[in-house]
Amino acid sequence: SKKAMKQEPLPIKGEEKIAHEQGERREPITRIRKTISQRMSESKNHLVHTTSMEEIDVSALVAFRERMKEVVGEDVKLTYLPFIMKAIVLALKEFPIFNSTFDEEKEEIVYKQNYHLGIATDTDRGLIVPVLFDVDRKSIIELAQGIEELAELVRENKFTLEHLRGSTFSITNYGAIGGSFGTPIINYPESAILGIGRIQQKPIVKDG
Repeated sequence: SKKAMKQEPLPIKGEEKIAHEQGERREPITRIRKTISQRMSESKNHLVHTTSMEEIDVSALVAFRERMKEVVGEDVKLTYLPFIMKAIVLALKEFPIFNSTFDEEKEEIVYKQNYHLGIATDTDRGLIVPVLFDVDRKSIIELAQGIEELAELVRENKFTLEHLRGSTFSITNYGAIGGSFGTPIINYPESAILGIGRIQQKPIVKDG
């Protein structure tokens, strides 16, 4: 009949499934992304995460960095990070619990005597955390040079596992992509991580 002729044809077996998958693109994860996923899951499963957020007036830091840039010249790329890393070391020495790990098997807190800072870095291969060793023994200029060397290794994909091991505390700088606040995941088995937001001008009440 004419009515039967107007009916839509029944879907061929499997056709409906193909239609639902249209617009998708599948890509197997790389070995490094699998490792990153496992480490983040490990962090969430083994550590109790809590977040505290503060805004700090860094006008003096901005002015000091500008003066230092004139002293070191254009040979050194002087960002805010070396100054912040030095401040972190001072804080870790005053509050050593943040530079420690927890040995679950022996039920002991392990206080680290070294200050090796991991710098969370977003790459095409995923989030990695290269390490700058002995931050307490390095000058601001040495730290700036070390950060630039690590960045170059990451850009050229020349880093090794030795560059990713041994950190005692980590930093993530979401200010570099314009973020003000974030809730970073701790780099297990460390006990804490510092997230840094962008430096910006804001109206505040000062001295009343």
